[in-house]
Amino acid sequence: MTVLAFARIREVIGASSATLELPEGATAASLWRELAERHPELVPLESSTRLARNGALVERGAVLSDGDEIGVMPPFGGG
Repeated sequence: MTVLAFARIREVIGASSATLELPEGATAASLWRELAERHPELVPLESSTRLARNGALVERGAVLSDGDEIGVMPPFGGG
């Protein structure tokens, strides 16, 4: 699956996108754990990071499918 990284997440992983191979039935939480294992600097950002599957925000328990595009985003501000 393709992971799109934004803002601070992109800085930590050193790229705006990455490809991850996860087992069937993987969840958004397991995707996050995989990223955090590869990039331990992400661990403190977990509680404030949102995940989106194919453009829609998802909870950590959401089951992912092969071919999904996952956005990994820190909090956004604006006005």
